Amino acid sequence: MGPHAATGRVSQSAATTGPALSAAVKAEALRLGFDLVGITPATVPGGLENFHDWLRRGYDGEMAWLSRREEAYEHPRNVLAGVRSVIMLALNYRTDEPAPPCPGTGRVSRYAWSDADYHAVARERLKLLADFLHTQVPGCRTRSVIDSAPMLERDFARAAGLGWFGKNTMLINKRQGSWIFLAGLLTDLELEPDAPHETSHCGTCTRCLDACPTDAFPQPYVLDARKCIAYLTIELKGPIPQELRSGMGDWLFGCDICQDVCPWNRKSPRKDDPAFVARGDLNPADLGRLLDLDEAGFRDAFGESALSRPGRTGLLRNAAIVLGNQRDTAAVPALERALGDAELVVRGAAAWALGQIGGEAAFTALKCRLRVEDNATVRDEIEQALATH
Repeated sequence: MGPHAATGRVSQSAATTGPALSAAVKAEALRLGFDLVGITPATVPGGLENFHDWLRRGYDGEMAWLSRREEAYEHPRNVLAGVRSVIMLALNYRTDEPAPPCPGTGRVSRYAWSDADYHAVARERLKLLADFLHTQVPGCRTRSVIDSAPMLERDFARAAGLGWFGKNTMLINKRQGSWIFLAGLLTDLELEPDAPHETSHCGTCTRCLDACPTDAFPQPYVLDARKCIAYLTIELKGPIPQELRSGMGDWLFGCDICQDVCPWNRKSPRKDDPAFVARGDLNPADLGRLLDLDEAGFRDAFGESALSRPGRTGLLRNAAIVLGNQRDTAAVPALERALGDAELVVRGAAAWALGQIGGEAAFTALKCRLRVEDNATVRDEIEQALATH
């Protein structure tokens, strides 16, 4: 989203504002539906060196846009020239409670249960907040930030007093827990800053680290995204590494394990926000139905929602892996059909799943496909699956 500016430049006297404008901005943010709001000066983010080290270790995996724009993260002026203040906001997305998956269904992360793309929801509210700021100080400049801009949002959220970093790297707020989306509004106005959140309230607790089934935390406060189930099911485009497939368990899209076990989330409030009304078919999701979707059917089912991000190929790959983990023979027909999918990643995942399920029907399907399969990677998956017979 580009800078939002009125004609001309705001004067220095108008740009330097007292607490009254800051209080008005906060009240408006809450009225618009944000659950937390704080203000911090636009400075070098406190976690910048940790970010550089994280990239050097390769923990970003295939998220190459992070390293491509590494230098831009060094100051918010690279997002908005002349920025003086960062207004950090949070949206609570805890709506319903997760239903336990049964065979043939998969779990979807809470944030993706609705048809809405949270980026679009936050962006629209940020625009309204920017409009409010422009009515208060005509000529000021603003820019909205929600995930896509090169800015370390968690660092600025902590600096704005919204919370502390948990050992699972999530921002945690005493009242809201960690079920929150972060968003920011940059401005060239000098607003009254809030005190940063200097303390941590995790103590000796390591539940989030201990619960991760893929060992994605090499140490507290550090995430190796390459092992994270959310990364594997959303960002990774190719086959999921075999050694991590069983750790995915029932997770079709994203993962909430390290948040589910966090004591600070036990009493986090439920949010009745019309923008995040949960769909009835994603908690949990029918995996067999997913495997039968063609490209047009996938677009119709998920459109601009969060589940569109991995694309049809990624979501069907995930569905096959979950079915393999469940080892339910009732899934064999759907997986057999997936063996003939046009996408080799889907075929490979279906082959692995059939090998995990086993049984005569599964191995017959694998042998039949091996006779006609012309992709070496998929053939290798089939042969390895047959070797478990």
